[in-house]
Amino acid sequence: MQTPTLSQMQCPNPDCLSEDTPLGQRLCQRCKTPLTYRYLWAIGNGIEKIAPGTVVGDRYRVIAPQIWLDTRPNRPPEAPEEIPENLLAYLKLFAYRLHTPTIYSFTVWESTGVLLLENAPIDSSGKLFPAIASLLPTATAVRQVYWLWQLLDLWVPLKELGVATSLLIPDNIRIEGWRVRLRALYLDNEETAPPQLGDLAALWQSWATGYRETIQQPLQQISEAMQAVEINAPPEKIQAIALQLNQLLLERAATLPLRLNIASATSTGPRRSLNEDYCYPHPNARSSSESDALASHLAIVCDGVGGHAGGEVASQMAVRSLQIQLRALLNEISEQTELSSPQVVAEQLEALIRIANNLIANQNDEQEREARDRMGTTLVMALQLPQMLQTEDGQGNSHELYLGHLGDSRAYWITPRYCHLLTVDDDVAVREVRNGRNLHREALRRMDGGVLTQAVGTRVGDYIYPTLQRFILEEDGVLLLCSDGLSDKDRVEQYWETVFQPLFKDRATLDEIAQRWVDLANEKSGHDNVSVVLMHCQVTPEQPRLFDPSRVVAEEKTAEPTETELSESARALLYDTAEAPRQAEIPKTPTPGKSNYWMQVLTLLLAMLVVGVGSTIVWQLLSPESFNRFWQRYPAPEETTPEQ
Repeated sequence: MQTPTLSQMQCPNPDCLSEDTPLGQRLCQRCKTPLTYRYLWAIGNGIEKIAPGTVVGDRYRVIAPQIWLDTRPNRPPEAPEEIPENLLAYLKLFAYRLHTPTIYSFTVWESTGVLLLENAPIDSSGKLFPAIASLLPTATAVRQVYWLWQLLDLWVPLKELGVATSLLIPDNIRIEGWRVRLRALYLDNEETAPPQLGDLAALWQSWATGYRETIQQPLQQISEAMQAVEINAPPEKIQAIALQLNQLLLERAATLPLRLNIASATSTGPRRSLNEDYCYPHPNARSSSESDALASHLAIVCDGVGGHAGGEVASQMAVRSLQIQLRALLNEISEQTELSSPQVVAEQLEALIRIANNLIANQNDEQEREARDRMGTTLVMALQLPQMLQTEDGQGNSHELYLGHLGDSRAYWITPRYCHLLTVDDDVAVREVRNGRNLHREALRRMDGGVLTQAVGTRVGDYIYPTLQRFILEEDGVLLLCSDGLSDKDRVEQYWETVFQPLFKDRATLDEIAQRWVDLANEKSGHDNVSVVLMHCQVTPEQPRLFDPSRVVAEEKTAEPTETELSESARALLYDTAEAPRQAEIPKTPTPGKSNYWMQVLTLLLAMLVVGVGSTIVWQLLSPESFNRFWQRYPAPEETTPEQ
């Protein structure tokens, strides 16, 4: 199927001209309005039989069975005054949008009501991501267990909302890289056959032939334990099974290498006089923190809010408090002989965030700050927890990444193939959705839709609810943490491929990429402070190679590209863009022979002579006493006469 282009559709604004470019996030040429064309998953009786190419409601184009395209993205989607009760699970599970779709709109096709879902597992070409069963046989052992872990982790929240059946339909479970995604939510039939954990185990056993040999027996034992769980079993029984699966997951992850590199950048911005952002590691203190073990495992971005200079104080207090507490936590973890469970670690991190919160809240009280004058800060924090496990090759890192979040600073996981937003903003719009009162796009149109509902320090710790998530680092990628000075208007989603391409092609350092993000934010907006921390995670067996421009040039020459390819690669290397000035053609250099070899040797000897003479002259000028003492050790040669 050929992907439509914007020029093949009518622009939502009749006064604008659309670009003739591939479908995606583009700007109208006249008004420069961002146009995000979305593929949607359509649900309704008989709609899977609608022929591709059909336009529904003068807006939605049928691309494939149940895959529709919104051709009028600048028009607000239709929203009912009241959400039907049987669809409330979509709203209440908004915090799990990494895995579940959300309601986009409703429409009608020949008197049939149609539910349209966004954030469905559909790729940029309008095709569903593969079902889990088709990918299991080719996946690594750690990824197989990681997919099962995500399904088990979703069981309790989906069961509480009466949609656990969604995890029992194989074709409904789709895969995008490391991430499990559900195509839709299915209501449980509580009257006839309410879903049980044993049903999930039976589905897992149906996939057993595709599991790697190293995990087949442990998964069989875990499945048997799941089938033995009663319908109304207490949460402790499910938690015990989760611990077994977690042990297997970490054991497989620990067999992989793990290399971490962290870089940061921050800017006041062209329109601000004070930088209320603060991050760790801070770019101005990198040299002093490089020897600190914490600096290779921790990344934090805080965006201060409230009162004159209050935000700046709050963000720095939060980072420094967490820095001290997390160093102590890592020391404690290093002395443990048993693994800490994800639940225990999440509770510990939540407690540390509350302590940092109360330090700021107490200072607010001491300074008698009230309402908007109370200082506070957003928080997004990533901790790679280096729990050690015994493997066949010795000890290995558990590869756990814990993400703590409060406010609207964000975290993204980015690879050469995709960009995943990992966090959900704590604002009024999201609160309305999670309370089941409104669709997200409708809530965003509220005047106060972007107002924060949570921040560190604005109230006592008992009234804040940080979000803690656990991920497994089992693929190469970059974790990007940023303040809203960058993430506003979805700039990360728009530019991640362009900015990260030089890093993934080994043509830029991590520090350079961090600075490029800051420069991009200042160029595109500049209305706010901006801070970025990047954590580059590598698990491939190959050792990382330091960025060396001469090596890149040498590799390109070795490949012997055509003149056109060489010109393009040279322009990309020199200008970091395809739109480089045209250069005159350079005749090819003849293949070097023996004469060229001796020329190189003579050139090297001459260079050594020049360096030696130059160093001697500099020595004599800078330290004449030392120079004279050295040469006085050697007697001058005796003079000879013609008679001798």
